[in-house]
Order: sequence, then structure tokens, then C-alpha cells
Amino acid sequence: MQVQFRVNGKASSVETPPNTLLVQVLREQLKMTGTHVGCDTAQCGACTVIMNGRTVKSCNILAAQAAGSEITTIEGLADKDGTLHPMQAAFKDCHGLQCGFCTTGMVMSAVDFCKHNPKASASEIRDGLEGNICRCTGYQNIVKAVQQGAAAMAG
Repeated sequence: MQVQFRVNGKASSVETPPNTLLVQVLREQLKMTGTHVGCDTAQCGACTVIMNGRTVKSCNILAAQAAGSEITTIEGLADKDGTLHPMQAAFKDCHGLQCGFCTTGMVMSAVDFCKHNPKASASEIRDGLEGNICRCTGYQNIVKAVQQGAAAMAG
């Protein structure tokens, strides 16, 4: 089947079987490999993207369900000139990553969370990111990064 949507501001059209997951289309057909496959069960959050303004776990949605949607992946956050999105810069500055595997999903979730909760407390940030698992950091620097990113996003 033919599926059309916008990915990172660009119109995309893919031919794919009806049972293909969005994460597979993003990674394998559109080469958006920043979106990771971690658990295939929507538990870890490594595959998180923003679809129509809200986060979704792309391993838990069929590409056909995304037809007509506006999708933003980690590759679409930075400016065209390479300037990092404030949340990406905050994760870098605050050392909010170690191995980096969860980072793209964590950043995507943090961006969406902070749009709706710009002045969240550390506890609220932890709750807001509970669908994203990091096995390396202990979350301290992730929370600091989200706080710094939120402040930068708010201007």
C-alpha cells in the first residue's frame, strides 16, 4: 500500500505492506536511523517520535496509521544550519547521555513534555519521562538537561 505523510517538514510517500510498523519505514525506507528500535513492545521509548504534535512510540503504530500525519524525528529537531535544538544542546551540555541509545527517544519525549509543561519540577519531569528507559545514567543528568532545555525553549 502507498502511505503518504510529512517527515521533518518534507513530503514522503512509501510503498509498504499494511502490517509495517512506522519505525521500520522511518529507519529502513526513509533512513531516519536516529529513531531506535529497542524493545519492539513500546516499553523502552527509544523509538519515540512526534506525530501531529504529540509523542508516539513508532514501534507501536503501523505506518498506515500515520498516513497524512506530520512526523518529526530526532533528525528534524536541529536547524537546517546544524544548530542543535535547545533540548539537544541541553542533553549535550548537561551530560544527559552515556551510551546514547535511549537519547533520541528521551529528547523527543522531553521536547513534547516541555511544550506542555515548561516549568515542570524535577519530580514532574521524572513522571513525564516514565515511558523512556535509560539503563546507563541514573537519570540525574537527564533531569538537569530537561530543566535546562525547558528554560531555553521558553526563551
